Amino acid sequence: MTKRTIVLLTFNEIEAAPKVIGTIPKDAADEIIAVDGGSKDGTIDFLKSKGLRVVVQQERGRGIAFRLGAQEAKGEHVVFYSPDGNEDAKDIPRLFAALAEGYDMVIASRMMKGAFNEEDVHWWRPRKWVNQSFTLAANMLWNRGDYVTDTINGFRGVTKAAMTRMATDEKGFPIEYQMSIRAMKLGLKIKEIPTHEGQRVGGASTAESWPTGKRFVRKFLDEIAVGSSF
Repeated sequence: MTKRTIVLLTFNEIEAAPKVIGTIPKDAADEIIAVDGGSKDGTIDFLKSKGLRVVVQQERGRGIAFRLGAQEAKGEHVVFYSPDGNEDAKDIPRLFAALAEGYDMVIASRMMKGAFNEEDVHWWRPRKWVNQSFTLAANMLWNRGDYVTDTINGFRGVTKAAMTRMATDEKGFPIEYQMSIRAMKLGLKIKEIPTHEGQRVGGASTAESWPTGKRFVRKFLDEIAVGSSF
């Protein structure tokens, strides 16, 4: 049986992690590790107290965390999970199950039929609409398979082999977008499952809307420029 690894992505999550860690279905994976961006609030000590191996990044960055997590994982199938309350831990077994079916990447979509985005309770949904715009652009330029509805969500599973083939170089927040684009370019098998996005239960997001949006635009343009030369 293919080994499975859950990679927790953490940075100063001491408020949320104690409320969320217990909801992770530990029997869904063969190991759970954490990649931490250098927390100073006790997160690392808390994770270690739960018996988890914690890999501390030498350089901060979400993209760096993804690559480090895949590198450190002993499993061939890897699911990335952020314990802040946004992501539904009950979907972790479903992500692994889809990888076991032969998919290279499986995304927990907040946009497809049957899913819920945290902005869906409002009529004004700027974050969702921007997400969908970036997703539409990626699909139009590079996707030759089924339409991918949520290219940006970090709650996803991937095979280590696919991660290697994608050869990502993004250091920051657009890492998931780059992964989705490069998977499309390579013609990898992508599947989505509907997920319910919850509210954060502690801490605050470090992804400020305007600066993060500009980074996504630059990444999109970079991917146009690089083409298939990666």
